[in-house]
Amino acid sequence: MMRSTKIVATLGPASSDPAVLERMVRAGVDVVRLNFSHGTAQDHENRAKVVKEIASRVGRTVAILCDLQGPKIRVGKFKDGKVMLEKGQKFVLDAGCEMGDGNRSGLDYKELPRDVGPGAVLLLDDGKIVLDVVEVRGEEVHTTVRHGGVLSNNKGINRQGGGLTAPALTAKDMEDIRTAAKIQADYLAVSFPKSGADMYMARELMRAAGGKAFLIAKIERAEAVGEAALLDIMRGSDGIMVARGDLAVEVGDASVPALQKKMIRLAREQNKLTITATQMMESMISSPVPTRAEVSDVANAVLDGTDAVMLSAESASGKYPVETIEAMHRICVEVEQTQPLSLEKDLLDRVFTRVDQSIAMAALFTAYHLKVKCIASLTESGSTALWMSRLNCGVPIYALTSQTATRYRCALFRDVSPLMVKYVGHDREELLAEAEKVLFANNVVKEGDLIVLTIGEPIGKAGGTNTMKIVKAGEHYKP
Repeated sequence: MMRSTKIVATLGPASSDPAVLERMVRAGVDVVRLNFSHGTAQDHENRAKVVKEIASRVGRTVAILCDLQGPKIRVGKFKDGKVMLEKGQKFVLDAGCEMGDGNRSGLDYKELPRDVGPGAVLLLDDGKIVLDVVEVRGEEVHTTVRHGGVLSNNKGINRQGGGLTAPALTAKDMEDIRTAAKIQADYLAVSFPKSGADMYMARELMRAAGGKAFLIAKIERAEAVGEAALLDIMRGSDGIMVARGDLAVEVGDASVPALQKKMIRLAREQNKLTITATQMMESMISSPVPTRAEVSDVANAVLDGTDAVMLSAESASGKYPVETIEAMHRICVEVEQTQPLSLEKDLLDRVFTRVDQSIAMAALFTAYHLKVKCIASLTESGSTALWMSRLNCGVPIYALTSQTATRYRCALFRDVSPLMVKYVGHDREELLAEAEKVLFANNVVKEGDLIVLTIGEPIGKAGGTNTMKIVKAGEHYKP
């Protein structure tokens, strides 16, 4: 059964075996995530090559998303690898400390003493340990432990409410962008952006390196969730990731569900993509079945309208990567069947400023009322298919393109299945015949089925969609 919501799976030790990776692709992975926080450039290049070989052999379109590490603000190392912090004890975060002990820790982010003051709250190891800043003396941040626990080497630091000034792109990220361009990544995820300027810089670096990846902004800073900041970031991006881990630490876990809904709604209104991430099927790292709460979490993301749901450790280092993907696929399909359609109301809230956008909306409206078999968008850039995928009309959308980069990019679009076509000269009838041929060959339609086609003239020009046509399958091509 066709699934509208896409699945992103992070690769790691559990999914490095080509046989396991092939089972994951067959189970329904649409996008693989290469996490640049781990591994070498060569590791990522090798994995990308294997993914492309397997996807080609299996006959599925699997896109590649490269995820930058970003500014990881961490404690340093300890003499014994870890220390035990007790509630009420004094603890110093010292930018000049080389090796930590039970009283102090080093910092890899040397600017921390300038970013905090008395009264600031620091959250370590994803919020498991909470420190209250008492005073700052030169390079030392003196704190009192509010919630203690075991603190081990290189654990992350967040500031409650945000406010750390670390730049979104580090020197490592800039080098990794060149690796992503070399891999020919379809998507690049930027960690911890605070503004659209961060995204514009990443785009310039990607283009300078010869890459054409779409940019995904990971929303995980408190400064990024205000509506003005969020819209600014979206303007510089092609999509966002609702990165619920670091975001929950900065804004509080209870705030995240409402923020998730707000972000997905805003992104769809701005014609941007969305990925919902972090701990979606966390228990399946060690269990072959998800918890009921995890099933509800995935289901709610689907109902929110997310383009994709993402697996992190579940597929990178868990015991059941294939079973996790199968479970996620099953949940998405089941929920999508019950999703209510409200296309006419959604269309009333839209303003169309471009011809190609207007054609996309007209195609949705027609398909919704005629109950056609499918919408087929002949597209060079994928924009028309993207716009159509922002609203749910209950009809599958096929992006028919001659551009390989567009085909893989469309793998992340909700409701959209990409298929390759050959552009035959500049003859519209021949191109329509080629489109029908591809739809027949992929068992999308039978003879006599109604199809809504969108096409641009002159043929082959990106952004030129200006025609909608309703055809019966077999009208231009006889199977």
